[in-house]
Amino acid sequence: MIVDRDGDDFIKPSGARVSLTEIKRHVSNTLSGLYSLGGKTDVALIEALVIFTDDFEGFSFEGVPDIRVIIYQGYPVMAMTRLSTHESDGKANLHQGAVGVGIDIATGKALSAVMHARPIEQHPDTGKRLHDLVVPHWHTLLTLSVQGFDTTGLGYMGADIVLDKKRGPLLLELNARPGLAIQVANGKGLEPRLQCAEEQARLYPQRSVEERVDYAINVIAGL
Repeated sequence: MIVDRDGDDFIKPSGARVSLTEIKRHVSNTLSGLYSLGGKTDVALIEALVIFTDDFEGFSFEGVPDIRVIIYQGYPVMAMTRLSTHESDGKANLHQGAVGVGIDIATGKALSAVMHARPIEQHPDTGKRLHDLVVPHWHTLLTLSVQGFDTTGLGYMGADIVLDKKRGPLLLELNARPGLAIQVANGKGLEPRLQCAEEQARLYPQRSVEERVDYAINVIAGL
């Protein structure tokens, strides 16, 4: 992530400098397939900088956090927010040292938090109490996530969303292979919720996006 520029150097959230040569090398590696499945040639996307909402002030450090919602058969079944740390170099990646906070599907409120799969109560860099986190625009965020299923048809997927200060919830990506660490962050297993969503999709295939969101809030959240 680049947040500023100083002469010929680009500045990361940590203050580290990146040269234009390094950026070109990274793009070249991406195009050549270094990060793709099977080493196939790929496409590099350069995205606009997200100015994150003040609602997450102190909950994330040196980077933009995101919210992941797991969608199964068109129903939101589990959610978490991933908060960047100094250790994760501003990236919202749990394997690199970001904090994962389980989020209540019904309310958008924090349930529990982990770092390196171990329970924590405060952000390691800011000391912010993680249980106080409440994700704003929660209903809109769930609706946006479910619309991703209707667009792609993926039976199991993760919708990654960021909250821009001016534009509100923005869909960052739809992940076809989201990891299962979200269960650790929530302190619950996915299986009962997946079974429920599968049964509802079979019994009521014509439900609207809004109806599926409401069912998740009122029923799936309690499983």
